[in-house]
Amino acid sequence: MNGIEKITARIRADAEAECAAIRAESEARCAEIRAENERLAQEQYWKLVREGVKDTEQRVQRMGRTARLEARKGVLTMKQEAVSKAFDRAKAKLTELPEADYVAFLAREAAEASITGQEEVILSKKDRAAVGAKVVKAANEQLSKKGVAGVLTLSADTREMTGGLILKQGDIEVNCTVDTLLELSRGELAARVAEVLFEG
Repeated sequence: MNGIEKITARIRADAEAECAAIRAESEARCAEIRAENERLAQEQYWKLVREGVKDTEQRVQRMGRTARLEARKGVLTMKQEAVSKAFDRAKAKLTELPEADYVAFLAREAAEASITGQEEVILSKKDRAAVGAKVVKAANEQLSKKGVAGVLTLSADTREMTGGLILKQGDIEVNCTVDTLLELSRGELAARVAEVLFEG
């Protein structure tokens, strides 16, 4: 082998060795970059998974709170309806009392609501015809026992009402209808009625 061939072979060998070193360095660098990218991708993946889990948990908690709130609203509505039905039933019971009890109830209301003992007693058409005179007589007797001159009179007028009565003197009326009496006592009694209905 002559001198030029030796130099050329030597240059080629050096070039191949340098190429191999560059290739090895490039492959090592590529492996480092791939490893770093995989690490970053894994970090990003787990970050997104954690965020997704947290978001899902928050949504589940919100849905749970909403469901509990709706359930409470539903229970409250049901309780209010049951209490209203209880008051409706009480109203029906008052108007379905035996005559003697109903007369006593109306007379007591008239005597307690009377201011002067001289008012007119206004009833429904049905009650006026059935028990009007008895109510006025019994109410006047109760007023007399309290030391008040009982001269209540049965009005010729009647009103549309479920039951109960209205006392009238001039332009002043005292409403003792069953609807009004129950409505006035509803605030005080509703909680007790609910306790009875839903205790335990």
